[in-house]
Amino acid sequence: MSDRELRITPRLALQLVFFLIVIPLLPILISGHWSWWEAWTFAAVNVLGFAASRRLAARRHPDLLAERARSMGLADAKAWDKVLAPLVSLGLGLVLAMAGLDARLGWTPGFPLWARLAALGLILLGYAFGSWALIENRFFSGVVRIQKERGHHVVSTGPYRWMRHPGYAGALLTYVVTPVFLESLPAFVPAILLVAVLVVRTALEDKTLQAELPGYAEYAKRTRYRLVPGIW
Repeated sequence: MSDRELRITPRLALQLVFFLIVIPLLPILISGHWSWWEAWTFAAVNVLGFAASRRLAARRHPDLLAERARSMGLADAKAWDKVLAPLVSLGLGLVLAMAGLDARLGWTPGFPLWARLAALGLILLGYAFGSWALIENRFFSGVVRIQKERGHHVVSTGPYRWMRHPGYAGALLTYVVTPVFLESLPAFVPAILLVAVLVVRTALEDKTLQAELPGYAEYAKRTRYRLVPGIW
């Protein structure tokens, strides 16, 4: 079996169970509210969105999932991203855990239905936009590194025509509105901290790519914005 193929190791299987089942279900597990339709909907969006995006990405770039699965253990991954990448991955879990605790203790009185439905629409938009970036970009690794052995080059098609880090932009949108959908004001605290970590990671990744990836500096001059068109 080559490095281009995804190997389902016991460690990878445990990670998938943790990130695809345990974390999405945290609001229900912590609150004990098994009839909480918003929490079930959020979990379903996570699981189905992950499965669909990875299937489409694998069909277009057969070696991408293997790259993402092994990326944390690669020697050329940036040291700072070995810290930031897990923080981003676990950060959503903190948002969901806080929402579950809020529901259990009744801190937030709630949000109107129209606000929750609007938030759900934005969550779906965020997942769709981030998935589009993943499917479009063969080099969408789990950590920041220059993938010389995979012929790493600039990708400027799809959502990359409008912003340099559309995957992060989709995630940012999802993080910001999740507390509204799950009706939790305290969940905004970890959500805002998560957005701050994501912005720092975006800035460091962009600086790395401009310095080390041929053609990226020119691409950055054409595509001015990193995360939010018209702002940054």
